Amino acid sequence: MLNNIHLTIFIIFSAICVAMTYNTFTKMFTVINRGQGELPWSELPSRVMTGVIALFSQGRILRHRTVSSIFHTFIAYAFIFYLAINGIDVVKAFSAPFAEFYREGLGAFGGIIRLLADVLSVLGMVGMAYFLIRRFIYRDKVLTIRENVMLHPKARAGGVFTDSLIVGIFMLLHLGFRFLGESFEIALHHSDPWQPFANSVALLWSGMTDQALMTWIAISFWIAVGLIVAFLPYFPYTKHAHLFMGPLNFMTRPDRGAMGALNALDFEDESIEQFGVNTLDQLEKTQILDAFACIMCNRCQEVCPAYNTGKELSPAALEVNKRYYVWENFDELAAGAEMAPMLDFAISKSAVWACTSCAACIDICPVGNEPMIDILDMRRDMMLMQNEFPHELQTAYEGIERAGNPWGNPDERTGWMKGLPFDVPTVQENPDFEVLLWVGCAGAYDPAAQKTVRSVATILNEAGTSFAILGDEESCTGDPARRSGHEALFFEMATGNIETLNGYGVDQKTVVTSCPHCMTAIGTEYKQLGGDYKVFHHTQMIADLIGKGKLTLQNNVLEKVAFHDPCYLGRHNGEYDSPRDALAAAGTFLMDPARSKENSFCCGAGGAQMWKEEEHGDEAVNVNRYNELQETGAETIAVGCPFCAQMMRDANDEVGSPMQVKDVAEIVAEAMGKNVA
Repeated sequence: MLNNIHLTIFIIFSAICVAMTYNTFTKMFTVINRGQGELPWSELPSRVMTGVIALFSQGRILRHRTVSSIFHTFIAYAFIFYLAINGIDVVKAFSAPFAEFYREGLGAFGGIIRLLADVLSVLGMVGMAYFLIRRFIYRDKVLTIRENVMLHPKARAGGVFTDSLIVGIFMLLHLGFRFLGESFEIALHHSDPWQPFANSVALLWSGMTDQALMTWIAISFWIAVGLIVAFLPYFPYTKHAHLFMGPLNFMTRPDRGAMGALNALDFEDESIEQFGVNTLDQLEKTQILDAFACIMCNRCQEVCPAYNTGKELSPAALEVNKRYYVWENFDELAAGAEMAPMLDFAISKSAVWACTSCAACIDICPVGNEPMIDILDMRRDMMLMQNEFPHELQTAYEGIERAGNPWGNPDERTGWMKGLPFDVPTVQENPDFEVLLWVGCAGAYDPAAQKTVRSVATILNEAGTSFAILGDEESCTGDPARRSGHEALFFEMATGNIETLNGYGVDQKTVVTSCPHCMTAIGTEYKQLGGDYKVFHHTQMIADLIGKGKLTLQNNVLEKVAFHDPCYLGRHNGEYDSPRDALAAAGTFLMDPARSKENSFCCGAGGAQMWKEEEHGDEAVNVNRYNELQETGAETIAVGCPFCAQMMRDANDEVGSPMQVKDVAEIVAEAMGKNVA
């Protein structure tokens, strides 16, 4: 037990450190609250479990970088448990009766607590040693950011490494001296079978006097617990603030309906003078919170298609730059100072336009950050406010505005069904339809995608489904415009389509489409504008029809097939099984690439990349993905998106077309013995 002088010093020291920490966190939330919208504090009680799950599941980090994730889990669980243990240690240090009660009076319950503390102390130290070796001796390249990426000068000069070293040493000292303190107590009193590791170390102190042991117990307390208190004011400035900010980020993260779905802009409110994001305070509050939750682990960067192919974009650098900008101007920003444009400190123009909106950065982030949303919001500002955008997009915009499709094709949207051995009715010809087949622009005008839609229509017809199409009343969903920042054009297309769909009672029917981008726009984002529809991807419908026995498949395709998961079907909408179920039923031999399902790599067409030139890098995104699919040894690349199909065909053509590229619907139609060519 420590004396009253120690107690007085500890109380004063703690009060000072807690006050400093409170002041820092207050400024932090002042900066966060300069953002747009509101954090859903009123919903916090119902979202607490979300944060708890995120904390204890560690944001599902184990599915990526498995070894490092295991060691991180050691550290995380040690510190979660230490939140309670540190409190116990403080009371023990200043109350001899409680110390004896904790040691002797809690029975097996107290023993379990001491066992967990003993084991987690050792695991935490082992984990911290691993990360220090990984960063400072092995120098893992995934922890670095390329020179062609915009990065804050202090971060480029080693700021993140310095922070990691300080925190790493702190953690080792805190865990180590708390562990040693327990070993000194065991040597002073008697062995404790519930603390096998501390027991073993205690044998080293067998020759020490009681006075020496008590002195070392006091030293250990001040280093272990005193360090925690001293570290509190510094803690908010470190990346390790994620211990608290990460769960908070999950608890306050907006429910977007689909991963990466964007919020609508209100063009009817004449008081709004800014559309999109130019400065940090024009981000939503939750997007500013992202910067403080960021672990700086670079997992988002590691899965980013743009970064992986040499572009200037790193989602990690974006969040790191936001954080460093705030800390560099902390007092001024908290006091309301004007903020600099994000293009000046956070991300380059080239990086903004390199994003494929694949949502890999969102899906992989263990603390719930959404850097992709920042980028798409910045595109809105660049397009609507600055009139700065890749000139190639103008052709797509004009095509959508004038002809209802980004190709600007003036032909009828029904040319795809010529030659089919059955009639495809319009909604006017079959007003009692059960399923609306949304053809999409690619299905209407791209010859290869037309084959997909013909296959889907054939499957619907064979299953006896009552379906119809809008025909020339269908128009582009506006997805290319929204992903490239032209929200006004998206609004125009969306409201027009909603009026048409509601006019035919589609809100009471089912929509099926072969385009995951249309699926996301109509099924999720149209809700923001009054269009509430039940939308399915064609592979979901096919798998369902097969499961219900409504399709007769000969199960004789017998091709080696590698399925490429479309980002907008997989990560954005969470569908991975239906395409594979349909392919398996068709008799194919599925050969998944290394990056598949939620870890799938983008084809390179998303984020309106289909309609513009790819930013300069080391490699084209579609080539990177194609090479991986080819390495599986498959004969055929199966796709579920017309744009993925186009990108894979382009890459295939570059190397002499050694593979076939087919939509899942085409393969199923072949298994049914149907020729839709």
